[in-house]
Amino acid sequence: MIVLGLESSCDDTAAGIVEDGRERASIVSSQDQVHAPFGGVVPELAARNHIRHVVPVVQRALEQAGLALDDLDGVAATQGPGLVGCLLVGLSAAKAIARARGIPFVGVNHIEGHLLSIELDEPLARPFLGLVVSGGHTALYWAREDGSYALLGKTRDDAAGEAFDKAAKLLGLGYPGGREIERLSREGDPQRFRFARPRVRGAALDMSFSGLKTALRLTLEREPDAMPADVAASFQNAIVTTLVEVTRQALVATGARCVVVTGGVAANGPLREAMARMASEEGADLRVPALKRCTDNGSMIAYAGWRRLARGEADPLSLNARAELALGPRVEPEAIA
Repeated sequence: MIVLGLESSCDDTAAGIVEDGRERASIVSSQDQVHAPFGGVVPELAARNHIRHVVPVVQRALEQAGLALDDLDGVAATQGPGLVGCLLVGLSAAKAIARARGIPFVGVNHIEGHLLSIELDEPLARPFLGLVVSGGHTALYWAREDGSYALLGKTRDDAAGEAFDKAAKLLGLGYPGGREIERLSREGDPQRFRFARPRVRGAALDMSFSGLKTALRLTLEREPDAMPADVAASFQNAIVTTLVEVTRQALVATGARCVVVTGGVAANGPLREAMARMASEEGADLRVPALKRCTDNGSMIAYAGWRRLARGEADPLSLNARAELALGPRVEPEAIA
């Protein structure tokens, strides 16, 4: 079964093709240069650029795979969560292809695409604990053997990647912020400033990152001569420590023996290293996708769609985009264990 997947939930226009679960093509058109002057994603500009690039991206993916539209057995697209104007572009293109070629169509949850992206390179035993951490999402999930998911904890405000972007803007750095913060942090002392590790009372696996931005701004106002590298390193350390400790708590609470860390922020080197140390200490297997699979891509959507189509599932062409789309019900970790 050959499946085309389209991803347009935020600022990357991507198309991927998988055949029987193996990747045959992956093309991503980045909008970094479009949004860099603003220090963050401008939804209207993102949607307009998706319209410009979605057809060329599909054509390039087909060329890379040596295929034509008539060779496809199904098509998938991100339904949500994401920016609605952006989602509609990829979703509409996928539905048009499905209708024109008379092939089945499925909408894919963007977060499930991230959680399953590692299986494009190697199989993954279930159940497992998954941390999805990106510019729009920071949440812990329990992935069951039957393909269903439970939400264990999430950020109550900003995602970790969003905090990185806004911190980079305060520091006068470029976009995307996470990459720039990591680059500058290599020259700094992560212990120079003590930024709080915010937690949510009564919800041990929930997180909060909005206060870190305020703390950063106040630090810059209080110490204008502080070394930017020290500030960046300390800010990064606060986010990494928070993510690692919450994941550790989830591992202990659920008894999980495998943890997957994925999403754009999973490309952060210090986070990958700290997660590896923590997993080793807890006797768990850490799985992190290759760097190219951490950020948004069409192959992860194609793969998640392929799994659904292989089970005989399909969605009507009336399926609409969803800015918020739950992957599974909220469950207390004690119920898992």
